[in-house]
Amino acid sequence: MGVKNLWDILESCKKTLPLHHLQNKRVCIDLSCWIVQLQNVNKSYRPQTDKLFLRGLFHRLRALIALNCGLIFVSDGSIPAIKLSTYRRRLNSGSEVTQDDKNLDKMSSLRRNMGSEFSCMIKEAKALGLSLGVPCLEGVEEAEAQCALLNLESLCDGCFSSDSDIFLFGARTVYRDIWLGERGYVVCYEMDDIERKLGFGRNSLITLALLLGSDYSQGVRGLGPESACQIVKSVGDNVVLQRIASEGLSFVKRAKNSKKEGWSFKCNNKEESLNQEINVNGTDHSLQRETPFSQVIDAYSNPKCYSADSEAVHRVLAQHLFQHARLHQVCAQFFQWPPEKTDEYILPKIAERDLRRFANLRANTLALGVDLPLQKVPVKCPITGIIKSRKLQGKECFEVSWEESYGLKSSVVPADLIESACPEKIVEFEERRALRQPKKSKPKSSAAEIDQKLQALMLDIESENSTSSNASFSSRVVMSEDWTAATEIDLTRRQDLLLDAESKSNANMSCYPTGSTAAKAEIIDLVSPSPVQCRNVSRIREMSDQPINTIELSDSETEKSPELERKARALRMFIASIRDDIS
Repeated sequence: MGVKNLWDILESCKKTLPLHHLQNKRVCIDLSCWIVQLQNVNKSYRPQTDKLFLRGLFHRLRALIALNCGLIFVSDGSIPAIKLSTYRRRLNSGSEVTQDDKNLDKMSSLRRNMGSEFSCMIKEAKALGLSLGVPCLEGVEEAEAQCALLNLESLCDGCFSSDSDIFLFGARTVYRDIWLGERGYVVCYEMDDIERKLGFGRNSLITLALLLGSDYSQGVRGLGPESACQIVKSVGDNVVLQRIASEGLSFVKRAKNSKKEGWSFKCNNKEESLNQEINVNGTDHSLQRETPFSQVIDAYSNPKCYSADSEAVHRVLAQHLFQHARLHQVCAQFFQWPPEKTDEYILPKIAERDLRRFANLRANTLALGVDLPLQKVPVKCPITGIIKSRKLQGKECFEVSWEESYGLKSSVVPADLIESACPEKIVEFEERRALRQPKKSKPKSSAAEIDQKLQALMLDIESENSTSSNASFSSRVVMSEDWTAATEIDLTRRQDLLLDAESKSNANMSCYPTGSTAAKAEIIDLVSPSPVQCRNVSRIREMSDQPINTIELSDSETEKSPELERKARALRMFIASIRDDIS
């Protein structure tokens, strides 16, 4: 539980951060809090034998492992003597306590019943964590106190706990909850924000625990969170604990100026004072002596934990390896998963973690002013190459092949991770993709352009026949580069046909004048009888400015010669064949 109503008081300091915020950080996890969270979510619709709490734990761990988040499980040790009455109220039985309350004044703490159902759940969670490379530290007493000490000593970047009294033990960064959906996030509280926005330091929070109630005290009856906050602020964080040590809670009456005669405070430390009510109207001078307040203050200020330089702490801070075969056994035992399914879940996350470690190494090296190329980095890049680009949930990704990752051949990772770890691989991939793309061919000419060029060709043929009386019909047709690219036509057969038609038609061209009258040369219509008078050159020049769509082969008034009719038919066939090839 922690301190009553403290999460509500700290609501204005709550921050929702993306899950990616935990990348490359080391965090301690109050394992009991996680198990309670997961158990409460799943117990409503599934029997406990399905171990859904353990599956939820597995998926939380694999998500954090992929972010290269260093994890440390911290479990509860012995039960503090000052907390035994709280345990009895919660459990309504003595199943977690093995001694009688009559001996509380002679004991500092009591060992837990390791055979209880909850203790067995903790054991299973530890086994799963160890197979994934997550060490576990069993605290001396309270797990949240041990987490807070590691965070206070800067041995971890934050703590996962839902017990609000973790701030009273000295924690600076607390993650209360985690969500693994499409847009994963964590709920975070920073002690810096609490001090800046609310004006509450660690001493003030301990005082709130005395006034509102916590695992170690029942608080003052009739005092709400708003009044308690006003009283603590009026005294100040620096001196509030000294005031309580010297005066007890007698200053509460003067600070509050309430209409009531006073509040009563219940302590639950010793049996003889369990139901004793202490008047706080300023007249009880016995509070100046040793009181339960000092015990509560000492329990929060000096919790029993492993010190930062202890062997137990050094052991969990060391890097622990992922135990592949052991994980197969654990998942087969708890989830009935075959090894293939287990690998499908965890191996891509392990490979992504290794890539983030490599990216972190390169970033740290660059921060020191050393920019090493990929080939000279002392640690081998875990990626052998990029297979193809992908997009998952609207996010740019790459499918990559791995160097050595427990048999994993390929998986999909975010594109920004590749960019930070090995941008050289992206350059290689882009170069390969550019070489594989086919070259774009020149676009073919449109049908309109082809018709225009065909008309120009026919006009050139007619002009050549009109300006030379003895020259043969040219068999060479000069075509533009675009025309050649658009239509590759074999003109050999058609040229022979035209030459044959030309040679026979030259015999009938005796109507062309020579000598001084050569300037008045006329054109022979191929379909008219030979000889025939044709249009004058001057008329052709007049018409040269107008576009010529077709070569007109009209019939003459006289009877057509069979030879000329054959030539005209051959020319029509030639033009038709060109159009067929183009279309």
